[in-house]
Amino acid sequence: MVKRIFAFFGAVLAGFWRTIDVLRRVVLNAVFLLLLAFVVVLLWRALPAVPDGAALVLRPAGPLVEQKTFETPLDLLRNGGVAPSQTVLHDLLEAVEAARDDTRIKALVIETDRLGPTGLSKLAELRAAIVAFRQSGKPVFARGERFTQGQYYLASAADEVHVGPDGFVLLQGLARYISYFAEALDKLGVKMHVFRVGEYKAFSEPFTRNDMSEADREASRDLLEGLWTGVREDLIASRRLAPEKLDAYVNAYPAALAATGGDAVSAARDAGLIDRASTRDEWRELLKARVGASEDGKDFRRVEADDYLAVVRATRPEQDDHVAVLVAQGAIIDGSDTQSAVGGDSLAHLIRMAREDERVKALVLRVDSPGGSAWASEVIRRELELTREAGKPVVASMSSVAASGGYWIATGAEEIFASPASLTGSIGIFALFPELAGALDKLGVNTDGVATGPLAGAFDPRRPLEPAAAKTIQLGIEHGYRRFLETVAKARDMSATEVDTVARGRVWTGEAATKLGLVDQLGGLEAAVAAAATRAGLKRYETVWPRADVGPGQRLLQRFVAALAPVGGLSVLSGLPASPLAVVIDGLQQDANELLRWNDPRHLYTHCLCEAL
Repeated sequence: MVKRIFAFFGAVLAGFWRTIDVLRRVVLNAVFLLLLAFVVVLLWRALPAVPDGAALVLRPAGPLVEQKTFETPLDLLRNGGVAPSQTVLHDLLEAVEAARDDTRIKALVIETDRLGPTGLSKLAELRAAIVAFRQSGKPVFARGERFTQGQYYLASAADEVHVGPDGFVLLQGLARYISYFAEALDKLGVKMHVFRVGEYKAFSEPFTRNDMSEADREASRDLLEGLWTGVREDLIASRRLAPEKLDAYVNAYPAALAATGGDAVSAARDAGLIDRASTRDEWRELLKARVGASEDGKDFRRVEADDYLAVVRATRPEQDDHVAVLVAQGAIIDGSDTQSAVGGDSLAHLIRMAREDERVKALVLRVDSPGGSAWASEVIRRELELTREAGKPVVASMSSVAASGGYWIATGAEEIFASPASLTGSIGIFALFPELAGALDKLGVNTDGVATGPLAGAFDPRRPLEPAAAKTIQLGIEHGYRRFLETVAKARDMSATEVDTVARGRVWTGEAATKLGLVDQLGGLEAAVAAAATRAGLKRYETVWPRADVGPGQRLLQRFVAALAPVGGLSVLSGLPASPLAVVIDGLQQDANELLRWNDPRHLYTHCLCEAL
C-alpha cells in the first residue's frame, strides 16, 4: 500500500516536471523565434527612400577607423549590451562622394557631438571630401554643442558653423607627452636591457630614461610643428581668417575669454571661428528654412548617411573586376589577428586569397599601424611582393600611422600614397630584455641551476643577462637594421646610405616623406584605389574589402549589431576631455597592453611609439 502511494506521488511529480520542461522549451523556442523574426526584419528590411532635395546627414560617432573591430557577445555583455562606437572612414567618404553628384541631395549637414578622438589624417581626408562637396555648389552646415579640436577641424569645412549657446571651441595645438618608467623600474629592481639602432628610435626610452632625449625632442618638435602648420592653414582657408587672429586665439585663449567676460561662445565668434550660437530647436528650424521641411513638417528634409549608403550600394551595378582593399590596422604581431592587432599570418593569408581570386585585378593595402613584430612585417611584405610578381598591381595607402613595421609592409607596394598628416618612416629596429633578478632578490627569491652551453638559459629573465647573450641580441639588431635599409632601398630605388640618412628611427609626416623619397604621392584612399585600377587597366571596377573569415554565428551577430546601430555605432561619446585620473590609468593600461602583445619569435621589433595625432 505504501509503495503504491509513493508510486502515485512519484508519477504525479514526474508528470508535473515533464509539463514544466515542455513549457520551458515552448517559451524558449517562442522567444528564439521572435528574436529570429526580429533579426530577419532588420536584415531584410526595405531600402529607405531618399527624398528629393534632402540633406545628407553625417553624425560620426566614436573614432574614425579603417575597419570596425567586431565585438564578441561576451564583449557586448561587458559593455552592458552596447557596442563601442566606431565610424568607418571609407563609408563616410563613399557617401559624401556619391552625394556630391546626386541630384536628390541638396546639402550636407554635419553634427560632431559624438565624434571621438581620431587621427588627424583621417579627419583631413574626410574634411577634403567635404570641401569637394562644398565646391560642387551645394551648401554645408555644421553644428556641435561644443567643439573639441578634432571636432572643430572637421566642422570648419562647412559654409556655416553653429555651436550651442553654452558651448566652446577648444583649440589647443598639438602635444606629445610620454610616461617614463626608469626610476620606477629601478625601485622595483627591474633592469631593462635595450638594443637598438638609430638615435631617433625612441620606443625604448620610456624604460631607460626619466625624460625625453634631445634627439626625440627635436624630432617630436619638428613633427608637431609640421602637422599643426597643416591644420592652421586649413582653418585659415576655410574660415577666411587672419592668421594673427587665429594664433592669438590659440596662444592667448585666457585673454580672448577675458575680453568677453568669460563668454566662450562670444570669444569664438569674435575670432571668426563660428557663425552663430543656436539651440537644437533653432538649428532644426534653420535647416527647415534652408533645405526644406519633411513631409510631416516636424523636421528638415533629410537622409542619414547609413541609409543613403545602403541605397547607393544596392542600386550600383555589380562589376566583374575588383580592386581589393586590405586593411592593416593596429600593432603588427606574429600569428593571427586580434581585435586590436594585425596578425602577420592572417593578413598574409588574405593577400594570398586576393592574389588567387581571378576577379581581383589589383590590390590596395591600407596601413594604419605603428609597427610591431619585424618577423610578421616581413611575412606580410613578402606576400605583397609575390602578388606583384603574379602580375597584379599593389598600391599602399597610408592612413594616420604607417611607421616602422607599418612602413616595412608598405614597401611591398609599387606605389605609396600618404596624407600630408600621415605619420610614417621610423625606419629602425630594437629589442627589449627585462632582467628581473633584482626584483626577485628583493622578494627573497633566488635562481640557480645548470646548463650544457653558454647560451642555454641565458635568456631567462630571472637571471642576469649574460654578456654573450647581450652581444647576440645586438648583432641581431644591427643585422635587422641593415635588412630594413636594404628592403627600403630596393623598393624605393635608393642606396642603403641614402635611406640611412632619413632613417635611424625618425618619424616623418607624409608631406615630408614625399620630399624625402619615402612616399610617391600625396593623396587619400580614393586616389590610391584609382591608381591601382589604372595600373591594372580597369575602367569599370568594384572596390571590395576582404576580411578574415568568421563563423556563421559571428557573421549573423555582426549583421545584427550593424542593423541595430547607425554608421556611428550605438553608444554616445561627448567628446569632452576625460578626467585626469582616467587619462593616467588609460595611458598605463595602453602601455601594458602594448607590451603584452609583443610576440616576435626573434624578439626584434619595429615600432615607432607614435600616436595618430
